Amino acid sequence: MNTHHKIYRPFRLILSSVLLIALTACAAGGEPAPTDELVTSNGFACPEPSPRVDFASDTINIFTWTEYVPGDILECFGLVYGVEVNVDYFSSNEELYSKVSLGEDVDPYDVIHPSDYMVGVLIREGLLQELDPSRIANLSNLDADLIAAYGESLNYIVPYQMGTQAIIYNTETVEPPPASWADLWNPEYQGRIVAVDDNRVIIGAALLTLGYDVNDTDPDHLEAAKQKLLELMPNIRVFDSDSPKTPLVAGDVDLGIVWNGEAFLAQTEDPRFEYVFPEEGSIIFYDGMAIPVTAPHPDAAYAWFNYLLQGDTNWLTLVDYPYTNPNKAALEYARENQPKVYEVYINSPITNTPAEEFARGHEVMDLGEALLLYDELWAEIKQ
Repeated sequence: MNTHHKIYRPFRLILSSVLLIALTACAAGGEPAPTDELVTSNGFACPEPSPRVDFASDTINIFTWTEYVPGDILECFGLVYGVEVNVDYFSSNEELYSKVSLGEDVDPYDVIHPSDYMVGVLIREGLLQELDPSRIANLSNLDADLIAAYGESLNYIVPYQMGTQAIIYNTETVEPPPASWADLWNPEYQGRIVAVDDNRVIIGAALLTLGYDVNDTDPDHLEAAKQKLLELMPNIRVFDSDSPKTPLVAGDVDLGIVWNGEAFLAQTEDPRFEYVFPEEGSIIFYDGMAIPVTAPHPDAAYAWFNYLLQGDTNWLTLVDYPYTNPNKAALEYARENQPKVYEVYINSPITNTPAEEFARGHEVMDLGEALLLYDELWAEIKQ
């Protein structure tokens, strides 16, 4: 049986001093929260739901990425609605798929957080409920230009965050600085790289170095990518999708293939790190929230969507897990109420991804049955 992790606990913040000061002051304008306010274990005063959504369920089960949804938002949702919030974490789209598709979870989830190509897989296999947008008033908080990239999946997905997967390196220990995916094959980097444990990203990077598309399904091209990756493997010290910034900051590795939010947090802790958009183009991702067809409490899921999309809750992602945020209300709230947090986010090309980098980036797509080719290749590489 699956064991849920209850959320009534502190969450870890990895922040620069300026962001820590901003977040501390945020709890209640720099003053202790009034006793009649609902407050998290971190001292954050929970915003009222706007709008407040009526629902009958007393529980919500959420399945999300490790280090992705601020703990205060999860805890606040439980407090403001008086419900039990259960959260489980996954480290890859494949792990998510195995739980949702193979029935391994005895107690099904109400909300899941799939990414990029996995959204297409889940829709194609009929594993997601079609959404009722009339029940998600706060969809209007999202930037229409940014979420246009989600296309028809918006019928099933509520956009959450997006961003890039590219290269991070230590400016003091890596010379010359990498400028392309191909540079990571430098034999001087043996045992010095951390990489996200994501076959579409790593295989995609190899395909790009060969001049192929990240969604290539030609068996000959994939065999060439396999041989290319076998050459790269000695350089990769560890695959880590839970917290790839950790071995970077600890000094265990000097370079990484990481998500932009992780890169920003690593740079916040250690300014020696720089993030590079490769010459071949970064690999971009679009994440969202969905309701599985087996959800036992879909009414609570709609309340969760609205609460997470509020500007006065969603802005916490700019501090805790700063990927590229498509929520206009969150950015506006931060600009008016937490200007230091807003300025750090908006002035960083890591978090506030330049439009031209999105334009020349590569999106991984659902490849249907051809996905098996990638799974087989990945298994052979990791052996």
